[in-house]
Amino acid sequence: MTNSLAEAYLGALAMLEATAPRNLHRTALMLSEDAGDQALRAYLMNVGPDDKLRKRLQLALATWDYVPDAAWIGGTEPRTASRRELIYELLEVDEDTIKLFDEEFPIAGRDGDIVIADSWERWYTDELRKERGFYWNSYRDLLMREHWDADAVGHLNRATSQVVERLSDPTRVEAYQAKGLVIGYVQSGKTANFTGVIAKAIDAGYRLVIVLTGTTDLLRAQTQRRLDKELIGVENILGGVSPNDEELLDQVDYQDDPEWIGGRFVRLGIVPGDVGKPGIDRLTTYRFDYKSLKQGIAALDFPKREKHLTYYNPANLFHGDARIAVVKKNGPVLKKLVNDLKRIKARVNEIPTLIIDDESDQASINTSNPKKWAAGQKDRSAINMLISELLNLLPRAQYVGYTATPFANVFIDPSDAEDVFPKDFLIALDRPPEYMGARDFHDIDEDFDETEATFANSARRAYVRFILDQHDKDSKSMLEAMDAFVLSGAIKLYREERGLGPFRHHTMLVHEGMRTVAHKDLADRITALWNGSGYYSATAYSRLRALFDSDTGAVSRARAGGIPAPNSFDELLPYLPKAINRIGGTRSPVLIVNSDKIESGQEKLDFDTTDHVWRILVGGNKLARGFTVEGLTVSYYTRVTKQADTMMQMGRWFGFRKHYQDLVRLYTTPDLYEAFEAIVRDEEFFRDELRQYAKPVNGKPQVTPKDVPPLVGSHLPKIKPTAANKSYNRILAQRRTPNKEPRSGYPNLSQRDDLKHNVEQWHPILEQAVAQGRVALDGDREGYEAWTCVYSHSELLRILNELRWSNAASFHADLAWLNALEEERIQDWTIFLPQLKTDDCPVKILETGPFSLHRRAAPNGVLEGRSSLFGRTDAERIARPPKPAPKSRRGALLLYPMVSKEREPKVVNGEVDPRDVVMAFRMVVPTAAIPEDGPLVTFRTKDSSQPSAAIVASTG
Repeated sequence: MTNSLAEAYLGALAMLEATAPRNLHRTALMLSEDAGDQALRAYLMNVGPDDKLRKRLQLALATWDYVPDAAWIGGTEPRTASRRELIYELLEVDEDTIKLFDEEFPIAGRDGDIVIADSWERWYTDELRKERGFYWNSYRDLLMREHWDADAVGHLNRATSQVVERLSDPTRVEAYQAKGLVIGYVQSGKTANFTGVIAKAIDAGYRLVIVLTGTTDLLRAQTQRRLDKELIGVENILGGVSPNDEELLDQVDYQDDPEWIGGRFVRLGIVPGDVGKPGIDRLTTYRFDYKSLKQGIAALDFPKREKHLTYYNPANLFHGDARIAVVKKNGPVLKKLVNDLKRIKARVNEIPTLIIDDESDQASINTSNPKKWAAGQKDRSAINMLISELLNLLPRAQYVGYTATPFANVFIDPSDAEDVFPKDFLIALDRPPEYMGARDFHDIDEDFDETEATFANSARRAYVRFILDQHDKDSKSMLEAMDAFVLSGAIKLYREERGLGPFRHHTMLVHEGMRTVAHKDLADRITALWNGSGYYSATAYSRLRALFDSDTGAVSRARAGGIPAPNSFDELLPYLPKAINRIGGTRSPVLIVNSDKIESGQEKLDFDTTDHVWRILVGGNKLARGFTVEGLTVSYYTRVTKQADTMMQMGRWFGFRKHYQDLVRLYTTPDLYEAFEAIVRDEEFFRDELRQYAKPVNGKPQVTPKDVPPLVGSHLPKIKPTAANKSYNRILAQRRTPNKEPRSGYPNLSQRDDLKHNVEQWHPILEQAVAQGRVALDGDREGYEAWTCVYSHSELLRILNELRWSNAASFHADLAWLNALEEERIQDWTIFLPQLKTDDCPVKILETGPFSLHRRAAPNGVLEGRSSLFGRTDAERIARPPKPAPKSRRGALLLYPMVSKEREPKVVNGEVDPRDVVMAFRMVVPTAAIPEDGPLVTFRTKDSSQPSAAIVASTG
């Protein structure tokens, strides 16, 4: 009876998902007479979390919660209590069932994806999604079988629809090319998102899909296999070949793949063409990237059923098969694809095409220097030029970039119509549940003293181990990391025996540099250390026991939650030999993974077809961007780089660590850890900027990507957002620093009218200071006097905004932040004009004073505006009173009228010519205004079509 009840409700849900929520029990009664509230509740209360009906019911509720537009929603907003109440009303379930649903399937409490988008034609309706959902439904069901949480699948459904609905309608008569960017987190499931987007796009009518992967064969093959396994399916891969025809099966590239053999590749259940669904023809395979088709060019042709109609006409489009190519971003390979597209018989301008650019900030960006372009001619780097050629060749192509580090993408010139700037939409994906990201290794915003940090309350204490001497001869930190790797492997085996896992792969990553020549020496050193570690005798056990007691076991007790963990080293002891043998039994425990040819005797890194990869991986770039290091548990990372995006992409220790998050360890240096913490703040700042622009105003987009690129920030100025050759369109927009002192950019001494203008702007302060009088100060000298006054923040800003500069960028980024500070952060300023004790000839300035003139060198007429030491201590005392004094809202400004050492200023009747004076200053921002997350600089994009326009308004 229980099985029949479950089947009845599964059938009912299938019907309701295809239409709309309505009486659940009445629909189920058509299949089982036992259906009803009481029976359904009894069933749900007696099954586990992986029960098929339970998961399908949770998915249905989550899907209905997310629906943006449908006839049945009655004006309710997605993911709201009113939406859920309406769903319950339509399902006609009783109060006890509602209570159970609320407890077991609550409305997802996530922040949601952030969407910045231009207006678009709403063609991808709820009705269309239900009518054309063949590949999406197959993919969704696979994820449920793969133990995805129903809420996660529901969120993926909504997130992928947000992308597809912003593409052009594939049946649209007028060609339109949408361009967008999807921003995820490193190792956070971006591939799952674009797999879902491809599935829905093919269902909707897109017939050519080009997936541009990273620059390595490893990543291309990994992406191809993922799409083959989860989306394309056995029937399309076989292409009509019988599974029992061994001779023809040589054409299939997964004969030896254990997951193919074990039935883990998705089966569609039918040959798509037999039931009027589009088949998918692969133009690339797991083993082979795109090759010129030559005589086989017909494989890329798109025959028409109705010759007299365009290909994108529904009469042709929905009777044609799709083509998919997974292509490495390599010049010669992409050139072959471009050339073949030029040769096909079908008119390429009629083919609805989807281009997915994975790791879109790598290789795809134009890195040629605009300063070197010929007049009126734009040069492009190789890959960017080929992508541009694809877009020009395929006017119905939609471009969607995917990356976790989008800084280079948003620095593209928005006015470059042939480039890949995401003019139509930016979507920042929400952080998925169970994801272990950069923030999880840092104590961001935690309010406890370092001495109070424990494994339970501090992420740093739990997961991070500092390498204090990178070059220690005894390799103590490396040996400890290997010991942690062995212990964590044994604990995985312990958990497998208790029903968790299986933990097919278990890896440790050592990344010290990108040079392949150093990888061999490093691998030899690690191998020698392993061989001398005593793992194959009892000599290592006392060392392992000590690490388990002080670290591995202690962290698991604090962090494992309900996951089984050994209570003592003795309980773990039986699993150690098997873990050690898996890592280094019959082969070397170390694998080198780089672009060099694999040495004789070394196994190839293959997570797909190898039953168990339990190894220490040594490599550089090939193990970085985009490539998923399966089972990664211990990372030993010491590589230094100066770009935030490069650094974040090397964080392979981010990702999903189901059932072993407590075992993850990062060994790194304090400096690198500090840099990563700054990058975490950069990432959160960027998303906050996106979020504030995303909220519609009066039902319309507040901003569009091409009009207002979001600000990009850097909390550690020595770490730049991205490489210089990806930043030609970058402009410094805002600089949040507690002390502000322009040292250059003041008008040149030859710019006499500008100098006079600036003196006139400061004149009200000079007058007020003289009116209030001089005060004696001790400061950090033996004593001095200064003219002083208190000036409101708003009035000071008026002056600062009117100043003229020889280089406006020298102070405008600071000014952008000051303009954004509100009164509760900063109220007013104490102005100091320090006077020189040895000054026998003070002068008046615009009939006010007298004031000391501070002399500075002015080579070539450019006076350096560095302030004197006078007044700095007193300024700090005003703006930064020591604790326990409350935070000050009063800043301090030191004002120094300066003249050139090399040239005497003109003085007539004791008054200096204002055209000879540079009004230099130093500002000390009060404690109430100092950002809690430290200094920050932000950047915006230069739009060459609006060379003088401020693209982004400052927001603080």
